[in-house]
Amino acid sequence: MAAPLVLVVLVAVTVRAVLYRSSLAAFISERVEVSSPLNAWKRVVEGLALLDLGVSPYSGAIFHETPLIIYLFHFLIEYAELVFMVTDVLTAVALYLAIQDFNKVVFKKQKLLIELDKYAPDVAELIQTPMEMHYIPLKVALFYLLNPYTVISCVAKSTCAINNTVIAFFILATIKGSAFLSAVFLALATYQSLYPLTLFAPALLYLLQRQFIPIKLKSKSFWLYTMQYAALYLCSLVVIICLSFFLLNSWDFIPSVYGFILSVPDLTPNIGLFWYFFAEMFEHFSLFFVCVFQINVFFYTIPLAIKLKEHPVFFMFVQIAIISIFKSYPTVGDIALYMAFLPVWSHLYRFLRNIFILSCVLIVCSLLFPVLWHLWIYAGSANSNFYYAITLTFNIGQILLISDYFYAFLRREYYLTHGLHLTRQDGTEAMLVLK
Repeated sequence: MAAPLVLVVLVAVTVRAVLYRSSLAAFISERVEVSSPLNAWKRVVEGLALLDLGVSPYSGAIFHETPLIIYLFHFLIEYAELVFMVTDVLTAVALYLAIQDFNKVVFKKQKLLIELDKYAPDVAELIQTPMEMHYIPLKVALFYLLNPYTVISCVAKSTCAINNTVIAFFILATIKGSAFLSAVFLALATYQSLYPLTLFAPALLYLLQRQFIPIKLKSKSFWLYTMQYAALYLCSLVVIICLSFFLLNSWDFIPSVYGFILSVPDLTPNIGLFWYFFAEMFEHFSLFFVCVFQINVFFYTIPLAIKLKEHPVFFMFVQIAIISIFKSYPTVGDIALYMAFLPVWSHLYRFLRNIFILSCVLIVCSLLFPVLWHLWIYAGSANSNFYYAITLTFNIGQILLISDYFYAFLRREYYLTHGLHLTRQDGTEAMLVLK
């Protein structure tokens, strides 16, 4: 399997290197779908210029990245293109190794449940075989490295690529069962973009399963392990924030990074849901609706944790998708991360209801983004309503896609225990409906 992975990596690096040297690089880096006020490369360069002049990069309203990022590129600015290509490769390799281990866990769990007669007798066709699972890690790496969203994010040098790398290593550490490394990478991901805080729940659930600790609120071992993992996470986060303070000798980065993410003061158009709504909003209503919009990312964590407590990796996938849809400044690079997981759920394809239509919607919207932007900004024959309409359609497509996978997952789990051929009490065929 190593040889195909190396081949995929070589192809991906070649594509990126060619695009870096093409005239498309400048065009891509200007696209609002690829770069946001948080992760745009131009803003990183501005922050570096201020730092070189001895001025705090957070003294103005331009730079909103974390101190560790600016100091990373302070030393590696001449190798920026290489850094972004390496981060993409590291993300793909981390996901490859994580899914490889996850497949082993899934296969062992299936084997145990079959031996214990937990599955219905007529569901043999739903069981994943080693042959089916063999190429899934390679497909995940392929889906990430050669996804056009990932490629253009790398070419635009969006720091979203670095966030994805940190989250990928967090996933790898969690699936490997390392609570310490999982907490450290989760703290680093939270430090970078705040929203990965919601990944605490699926990580904890997975680690509890690895330790064979029952997920019961009355269990002492459950609370002890939860407190240990939470302490590791919080201590790591405090250390990283204090390190940032020592680098800058200032706390200015906290309002400039996290205050900026939460309050959404920059209404530059992007593929998110915030910008148009708050551009039209009366000022005295904005605080209330900012809270309503921001709570979306965190609101679904508890109900999903209850419903998917036995399936924390699927929970993690859904939560990453929710972050990429509802965060304040999303880019296509965020979407690329959760789309890399789609091959992991290839066994759900038979239960998906609208996959073809939704795929077409996402592709068409992606192609229409630059068209409607040109009509609005350059041709003047359209307005912001056109661009926001396609943004709204794109996000609805994503929401329906994740809902479809969620439905398919629950439907398969139900069939595994109750059988494929459901019947009513009178003996007639029954249809499964998700409510």
